[in-house]
Amino acid sequence: MESTKVLDAKGLACPMPIVRTKKAINELQSGDILEIHATDKGAKSDLAAWTKSGGHELVHHEEENDVFKFWIRKG
Repeated sequence: MESTKVLDAKGLACPMPIVRTKKAINELQSGDILEIHATDKGAKSDLAAWTKSGGHELVHHEEENDVFKFWIRKG
């Protein structure tokens, strides 16, 4: 999937993946896609809830070799 920016949040514990995601998405234009890589198991539910509450769209997510990958389209 084509992403505008990739955020490496691997090794970070909650709430840092969300903090970094918020900072990174603020640097993007509406419609851009942010790709996030995280290893914190809580990131799955945290990012889904944050995306919805922020008016963004969780386009896709997957798990690969214990790394959670998310693609969020900025609202």
